[in-house]
Amino acid sequence: MRVDVWLWAVRLAKSRSVATAWCRAGHVRLNGVRVKPASTVKVGDRVEFRTDRDRVVEVVALLPKRVGAPEAVKAYVDHSPAPLPREYVAPAGIRDRGTGRPTKRDRRALDRLRGRD
Repeated sequence: MRVDVWLWAVRLAKSRSVATAWCRAGHVRLNGVRVKPASTVKVGDRVEFRTDRDRVVEVVALLPKRVGAPEAVKAYVDHSPAPLPREYVAPAGIRDRGTGRPTKRDRRALDRLRGRD
């Protein structure tokens, strides 16, 4: 089965064209090797790809067509590392409405606050 079709069938990619684009861009690895969209995936293979975070999945079943989410989850085992915790960043340099444009001094203070020295 093609790797791009499998990624789409198990709902890891939103569409098949997105999965194909990931493969062409080099974001998909099959057993540690970058693959083309038409590369064959087998049961037991390890597929690594990068979306908003790194994902590592092991192929458990090959699905001939796209299935519902509860069935799709049964087709792979997720070995992905836990996502990094998002750090809370306090809003910096927010001005009150109606105060007008910042002066040059205010602009420099805002840049220092935002770390843009």
